Amino acid sequence: MKDYQTIQFEISGDTGTVWLNRPEIHNAFNEVMISEVLDIFTKVNAMPEVRVVLLRGRVKSFCAGADLHWMGGVAGYTFEQNYAESLNLSKCFYAIYTCAKPTIAVVHGAAIGGANGLLAACDFAYADNETTFSLSEVKIGIVPACISPYVTKRVGEYGSKELMLTGKRFKGVEAEHHRLVNKSLPADQLENWVQEVISLLRTSGPKAMTHCKNLIDQIANKLTLQEAITYTAKMIAEIRASDEGQEGMNAFLNKRKPNWIK
Repeated sequence: MKDYQTIQFEISGDTGTVWLNRPEIHNAFNEVMISEVLDIFTKVNAMPEVRVVLLRGRVKSFCAGADLHWMGGVAGYTFEQNYAESLNLSKCFYAIYTCAKPTIAVVHGAAIGGANGLLAACDFAYADNETTFSLSEVKIGIVPACISPYVTKRVGEYGSKELMLTGKRFKGVEAEHHRLVNKSLPADQLENWVQEVISLLRTSGPKAMTHCKNLIDQIANKLTLQEAITYTAKMIAEIRASDEGQEGMNAFLNKRKPNWIK
């Protein structure tokens, strides 16, 4: 496994954890972290031993947004330099969103600015109640552009306006209210909740979960209802005939556990 400068990747059993690892600045991201997160979320697709991917922050915070020193350099970029850097950030969020494995953001401390793109691009996001959130880009005269597709998917058009135009700070319970996170819990309950979700995911067919993610993406983002008629019929026909589909249906009919449940 590649040595990273700003993140760490660990595998425990069937779970891979991507740690944002710049704790001295609350895991604020720069161009190196963006490239490294993009790299690992691309590589994890080819790791059959990993069935679930967690995204977390070391020590006090999930992520404090953009590194101020990096931002200071960006302020002097040309349009072409800004575009190249921003394009890489967009690709990073897209790699998380399209990861073949279920992804879970575990959020604590702070999730500021672009950090909300990291968590919103995950399939599940869970926070502790005391986490501070803010989409604060407007406060410095810019906009949350690259994160907006994923935040808006989670909170909707008018929720996005409330959070993005005001740039206000809010805690985990309000983040759950807006659906920015799936659930907010007391800090001492967060880990158990995440492990319960992982346990549920372990009972699902690994390939079926990947197909299901692709299905939702197509239905939510790409196909008309008419196009979905043939797409969905073809998908289920193919999956029923697949090895995993046959194993799952056989196990169900014979009242036994399928072979992916250890």
